[in-house]
Amino acid sequence: MSPLPRRLLLLLLAVSAAATAAGGASLKGAANDLLPKYGLPKGLIPDSVASYTFDKATGAFEIHLASTCYVHFGSHLVYYERTITGKLSKGAISDLSGVQAKKLFLWVYVTGMVAHPDKGTIEFQAGFVSESLSASMFDEVPTCGSGVGAQLRGAAGVIGELGLLPVAQA
Repeated sequence: MSPLPRRLLLLLLAVSAAATAAGGASLKGAANDLLPKYGLPKGLIPDSVASYTFDKATGAFEIHLASTCYVHFGSHLVYYERTITGKLSKGAISDLSGVQAKKLFLWVYVTGMVAHPDKGTIEFQAGFVSESLSASMFDEVPTCGSGVGAQLRGAAGVIGELGLLPVAQA
């Protein structure tokens, strides 16, 4: 074996070992597939996942979206920042950051989510306040706009919620 292929092989082995030692995964779009393994619906994360890391030992994750994102879940408007972090455990996400929900005229940070399979609901926690929604609302991965499209979708959602103009949901 010549020196160049041997160096290339050693480099590939070193990169592979470093990725394994980090204990995380960084895969495009597969973050949604991870949720059902922990008893949560895959539609809690929009379709614009650019990359993510997940530490199986601690449950810590970091998701990077292609851009910020507004999504409607029924009459609920949710805003996703470009980076979402938290801890994933069986049936729950804790220490969540990067997700906000519109409640009346206020945006509140969603700090946790808990699945209640016996009731068929997901409980969304915002500090000491919580609200339960049907888990079936999150069976499908929601489509997320990017850039101006996401801003317009968000503005349309706000206008629709205020009842100022009839606006179709995306």
